[in-house]
Amino acid sequence: MKKLSTQAKESTPRRVKTHKGAGHRQRLRDRFLSSGLSGFHDYEVIELLLTLATPRKDCKDAAKSALQQFRTLQGVLEASPKALCEVQGIGPKNLLGIKLIKAVADRYLEKRLLRKDPINNSKELFDFLFHRIRDRHRECFMVLFLDAKNKVITTETLFEGTLTASSVYPREVVLAALNHSAAALIFAHNHPSGDPDPSSEDISITRQLVLACKVMGITVHEHLIIGDNRYFSFADNGHIARMNQELDLNP
Repeated sequence: MKKLSTQAKESTPRRVKTHKGAGHRQRLRDRFLSSGLSGFHDYEVIELLLTLATPRKDCKDAAKSALQQFRTLQGVLEASPKALCEVQGIGPKNLLGIKLIKAVADRYLEKRLLRKDPINNSKELFDFLFHRIRDRHRECFMVLFLDAKNKVITTETLFEGTLTASSVYPREVVLAALNHSAAALIFAHNHPSGDPDPSSEDISITRQLVLACKVMGITVHEHLIIGDNRYFSFADNGHIARMNQELDLNP
């Protein structure tokens, strides 16, 4: 057989190697660009996020494994990088999309809330809090710092872990409020069990915080407990008003 000339070799087209999911990946992206996430399964959302930092590898199996491991889309988004890396097909590089989208969503909701009155924008407040702490596996205690016009200055998670009267320090809450020049506060924490009903500890903590803030001239508007698609409002149930009343009667 005659050898191909140099010119013939150069004109022979090279075969481009493609991974088995290349066409599927493009179809996922096209679907999203045309109609958003409507009709997407949760594993397909995870798969799409994984493709952002996985150039030449099918991500469907890894996405399904992650969903099976962490049970829900929210669970995958909330999982730690270490836990995600234990899923076959997910590593330190391609988990970027998963962690990035959660961080961007958090910042987006926070920015929508900043400089607004959360008492008159309760829907945005609950969207923010529900998204931020609903799926945490540990209790997280958040504070929204408000100015004199009840507009949000900033938000901060002050305590994590099992929240008891001995682990939530009113002194640190007041100090943080003074550092932010806050005139009023809203507290929120989650119940990983999904049941938002307050415990005796929750009521005790709230009373201590209301007292400590009142002494410093700082108003406490609310304490929300976030559960599974439900929440408990200390203000709506009259607890904040009663606590203030008790403190006025027993200075």
